[in-house]
Amino acid sequence: MDRTMSSPAAGGILIIDDEVQIRRFLRISLQTEGYQVNEAATGGDGLALAETSQPALIVLDLGLPDLDGQDVLGRIRAFSNVPVIILSVRDDEGEKVRALDLGANDYVTKPFGVQEFLARVRRHLGHVNDAGVVRNEYDDGHLRFDLARHQVELAGEPVKLTPKEFNVLGILIRNADRVITQQQLLRQVWGESHQHDSHYLRILIGRLRHKLGDDPVAPTYLHTEPGVGYRFETRVS
Repeated sequence: MDRTMSSPAAGGILIIDDEVQIRRFLRISLQTEGYQVNEAATGGDGLALAETSQPALIVLDLGLPDLDGQDVLGRIRAFSNVPVIILSVRDDEGEKVRALDLGANDYVTKPFGVQEFLARVRRHLGHVNDAGVVRNEYDDGHLRFDLARHQVELAGEPVKLTPKEFNVLGILIRNADRVITQQQLLRQVWGESHQHDSHYLRILIGRLRHKLGDDPVAPTYLHTEPGVGYRFETRVS
């Protein structure tokens, strides 16, 4: 089994990538930040480690020698809700959408900047305890969302949303810090026949940002993943 392990302890970061240089680069970068790192060079070894080491986060390449990374992701999702960051040279929109539909939490295209990558790792690890938990409420001291009461408040003042605006915001909040594809949102809110009508969604997101006081150029909450979808980013109160 071709793998290097710094520690078998649970809670570390598992890297599944067949490129030795990439694994070394990631290992050094992550260990410098104090993270424990496990490594696997094949999909089979990665799946075995994902089950036995119980990582807090997985970094997964799609181009593996024995299994396609998309298949590995699907198998991981069969037994775990651990955050998964896809790290791949594949920049095709279809690949990104498929990975996110299969349950990936993020998608980073090679080559990448290490500081951006580490920021994504910190964001996902910061919410690891929420993995698999449906969030029906959100309150950061500025924005408050309550699904059960169908209420949204901004700085203590009620925000009036249309039913579709509330539904889209609710889906994004329930999947906070995870990219939700345009097709997913369109199917869930408008129905199967509208899953390619992305202009509906762009207009609605624009209205939501306006009502939440979210700067479209540098948003606090509603982030766009170009060509893929949207992500609600939680804020520390």
